[in-house]
Parts: sequence; C-alpha cells; structure tokens
Amino acid sequence: MNIGDQINVLRTEGERIAVAGGELSLNAVVPTCPGWVVKDLLTHIGTVHRWAAAIVGEALPHDPRRRDFQRLVGPLPHDDLLVDWVREGLLRLVSTLEKAPSGLQCWQVFPSESSRRFWVRRQAHETTIHRVDAEQARGDEISPVGPEFAADGIDELLLGFHGRPSSRVRALRPSVLHIHATDLPPGRGDWYIHPTDTGPLVTFSEVESPHCVIEGPVELLYLALWNRLPFDDLLVRGDPALLHLWRNYSAVRWVDPVDV
Repeated sequence: MNIGDQINVLRTEGERIAVAGGELSLNAVVPTCPGWVVKDLLTHIGTVHRWAAAIVGEALPHDPRRRDFQRLVGPLPHDDLLVDWVREGLLRLVSTLEKAPSGLQCWQVFPSESSRRFWVRRQAHETTIHRVDAEQARGDEISPVGPEFAADGIDELLLGFHGRPSSRVRALRPSVLHIHATDLPPGRGDWYIHPTDTGPLVTFSEVESPHCVIEGPVELLYLALWNRLPFDDLLVRGDPALLHLWRNYSAVRWVDPVDV
C-alpha cells in the first residue's frame, strides 16, 4: 500500500472509533483490552495520535514520553468532550502526516528507512486495531480488514515490534512457529517464527517440519496475532506450547521501555 492509502485507512478507522465512542457508555467494558473501559480506549487513542503528531510535526529526535509528554499531549478533556477531543487529535495527526516531507528524520519506535512512512504505517495499524476494540465493546461484527493491509500488519508486528530487544517471545530450545495465510499467493503469506533466548527471529524460506503451524485467512491471522481474536477460527497443528508462548508473551504494551 502507498502512503496515501494508509493515511486514508487511518482517517477512516479513527472516525469509526469516534462514532463508536459516541454511542457507547464511557464505562462500557472493552473485552479485548483487559481492565479497560471505553473511556480508557478513547483516552489512549487520542493521546497516541497527539504523541505521534508531535514527533512528526516537530521532527523530534527522541521519544517525548521521556521529557515533555504532557506539554505535547495537553490536558485531558471533560468526559462530555472526549469524543470531540479524539476527532481533533485524529485530524491533527492526518494533517501532520500529509504535510510531512518525504525526507523527514525523527524518532521511531523501531528502525525504518523512512520516518514518514514509518509513522503513517504505525498509526494506520494502531488505529485499526483499536477500532476493532471499539467494535468489540459495542458487540458488533468486526469490519473487514483488507488482505494487503493485514499482511503488512503481520510484517510490522513480527519484524518491527518483535525485532526489538524487549520482545518476550523467547525459548531456550530451538523451535519454529509457521504462520500461513491461506488466501495469499505463494511467497507472500508465510512467516516462520524462531523463538530464541534473546527474542524471535523471523524468516520467509520454507521450513520443512515446523513444530507448530497456524493457518487461515490473513485477516484472521492479523487480528489473532494482535490478540484481538481467539485462534479458534484458525487451523492449529503441532506443538501447542508455541501457540501458548505467543498468546502469553507477545502483547505489545504502551508502557514497554523505549529500547531502540
């Protein structure tokens, strides 16, 4: 997907969150985010959008969570104004990303060749995943995620987040978890995760006898790997310990230390 397409995803998914937030009680439980209610979800997405917009807009060379986070994000609004505040943050982020120069250099959560492309991609997936949270809180069917976007999200999760030293997907014995998207062409829908004692390695060349295989449509794989859907609708074969390792230790947390 090109940058323009991903910005459109960000804009659409952010508005879906705002619409759902306006229809739900702020005290409604978000089942995919244990311990959260809708107010927490809206506060998080509004905060993250402002955080990202500040990094891009000011070309910050550091994570502002370390220094001037409160200044950049601003005070939280009254509950009655929370949805409007979310929309304002979304519009600010979209405008900032659209205007950002192609040669932008700023801090990133993990390495990427282009800072602008990194932040467009990161916020498109961030917002899509939290749109799923909002729909789950509302009890809706989950709106579709396009296969190209879903595959890119798996790439980002495995190569980006779990390429960092903080990944907790670790194992002492050699093993391979094969993720196979049944609806993608050969050479595009296979990821081989090799947990090690320092974190997982991800390869794309065929492994003849993986210890565990998880396969299904790429959209369901994307949401399951992000812990937004159970693995029940996917075919799982082999050693269940690798599935349990992923489910128990793969979550990406906002409070993770900055280690890049």
